[in-house]
Amino acid sequence: MAKAKDEPKTKPTETTPKDFIAAMEDGPRKADAEALLKWMTKVTGLKPKMWGGSIVGYGRYAYTYDSGHSGEMCLTGFSPRKANMVLYILPGYSDLSGPLSRLGKHKIGKSCLYINKLADVDMKVLEEIVTEGLAQMRKNYQSWDA
Repeated sequence: MAKAKDEPKTKPTETTPKDFIAAMEDGPRKADAEALLKWMTKVTGLKPKMWGGSIVGYGRYAYTYDSGHSGEMCLTGFSPRKANMVLYILPGYSDLSGPLSRLGKHKIGKSCLYINKLADVDMKVLEEIVTEGLAQMRKNYQSWDA
């Protein structure tokens, strides 16, 4: 059965984040994913849930685009991709240039932070960024901690 055109591809699944990470190939990316799972759970105070096939998400928020399309997504999270670790932690256009300048080796997109390995970044600065990102998301969107 085909998906409806407007049905989101990325939505909560029944796979557990622990099972998703356990199924990864052994190596540095898997070790970083295991560490991030524990760390982000502690920093956010939220229970992790899989979103789609590769995003470990925390919390959820509702959005509506100008086009009228609406949906839900995780408030924050990460995805251990082959090329790099993607963290979904930047609240769009908020200015986080201060903490980002102190973070360490990284690249950014509109709402994504890309790092090669956790050892490249200062975890205390990363905590500042995650905390600020959550605060901005909760301020700007209807959100839930489930």
